[in-house]
Amino acid sequence: MKLSVKASTPDTQKAHCVVIGVYEGRTVPDFAKRVDDAMGGALKQRLAKGDITGKKNQVNVLYGPEGLACDRLMVVGFGKRHKLKLADYRKACRRAAEAIRNSACRDVFLWLPEVEVKQAGVEQTSRQLAEALLDAWYTFGELKSEPNGGKAPKRVTICVSDKRQLKKAQSGVREGQAIGNGMQVARRLADLPGNICTPSFLAGEARKLQRSHKLKVTVLDDKEMKKQGMGALLSVARGSRQLPKLIVMEHHGGKKSDAPIALVGKGLTFDAGGISIKPAAGMDEMKYDMCGATSVFGAVIAASELNLPINVVGVIPSSENLPDGNANKPGDIVTSMSGQTIEILNTDAEGRLILSDALTYTARFKPVTVIDIATLTGACVIALGHYASGLMANNQRLADQLVKAGERSLDRVWQLPLWDDYQSSLDSNFADMANIGGRSAGTITAGCFLSRYAKEFKWAHLDIAGTAWQSGGKEKGATGRIVPLLSQYLIDSSPKRR
Repeated sequence: MKLSVKASTPDTQKAHCVVIGVYEGRTVPDFAKRVDDAMGGALKQRLAKGDITGKKNQVNVLYGPEGLACDRLMVVGFGKRHKLKLADYRKACRRAAEAIRNSACRDVFLWLPEVEVKQAGVEQTSRQLAEALLDAWYTFGELKSEPNGGKAPKRVTICVSDKRQLKKAQSGVREGQAIGNGMQVARRLADLPGNICTPSFLAGEARKLQRSHKLKVTVLDDKEMKKQGMGALLSVARGSRQLPKLIVMEHHGGKKSDAPIALVGKGLTFDAGGISIKPAAGMDEMKYDMCGATSVFGAVIAASELNLPINVVGVIPSSENLPDGNANKPGDIVTSMSGQTIEILNTDAEGRLILSDALTYTARFKPVTVIDIATLTGACVIALGHYASGLMANNQRLADQLVKAGERSLDRVWQLPLWDDYQSSLDSNFADMANIGGRSAGTITAGCFLSRYAKEFKWAHLDIAGTAWQSGGKEKGATGRIVPLLSQYLIDSSPKRR
């Protein structure tokens, strides 16, 4: 869906639905006064009587509003004017988007960017509005015989009343559109079942992007991986009938001599745990063990659509992890591409195995920074819940940049230590290291494992096990999280933003 931007006034707009915002209280905001005047003060009367309260996330719809040219007037509450934060603004925008989706509106104009938000201007509010709309209007219905749920409108226009704000609104919507598109692709790929979205399927989707987004795409098969010495990655794939793939997507927006930013995403299209098999309850959700990979897809798409003047390389090791007579066994020892040997004490700690070879492979691009993204540990969910992703890094400046990008994008991370004290947990009597470090500090020891393959570059690890998808009920599905953070980091890293 393409979002349009224009400078106009809501009182004369012909449309199925016009959307405006109000604050809690009896005062009509400046940007809504033209609507109130056209309605003969009816909006102010409803605020005074409490029919419309303006409380956070409240949505009221007035049908056939007298004095206006639209069929419906949707009034969105943003709470107390001087306490409105950007995160609250986005929640209210999403609530409005859900109400639009559940209506019959097909032509919608939204005058929401001018809502006053603490420490945020029209560019930021426009971007968050665009992201919220695309996020709320995502549905996964391609495998249903009859689609269910509401539909997104056919035409959507984000508006400002002040022409002087138009360029800022256009810039914000452009970013929000690109990030929202990336999130939708990431969510769709993750929501596809494992019998469809295999490593080969994922490689095929990357090749489609080569045509649609002018990316350079390279796919290594198992034979090429064997030549490269990727013993850790190949060992994980041994239990599956699906052949593994190493997918490389390159966005060339900078100079040829510019070192790229590398994003490495864990792409387990289904993870049963291997011989160390997972419990049956909830195992269907292990199709989401590829959300690190899909977030790389989303971020690369955003970089391409924004035509960012930087070089970005996305590296995705993709496999399944299933039990089989040829699968890894606890106690097996494999040799990674780096030459380091790994004792596999738990076959369900496979993500770090495929990432280790991917990180070693990434060194050939001589990246300026490397960020790996993975649904790596349940321990991260216990530590941080579903609100923030875990962050570890061997470079504090890079860590600070990611924290800042998370705050700006409302896709937050929390930094965990990567002290040498934890490294001894990976000691093995029989190999250079074990693939697990015991129950204590599981997220950190997993990061320690990956750090041994990232010594050549500035590197950060993002554990998105708690944020990549929602479990159970009607809300079950991929979230597209970490795409906004990665996209913000890429935007911040662009020369024009430095």
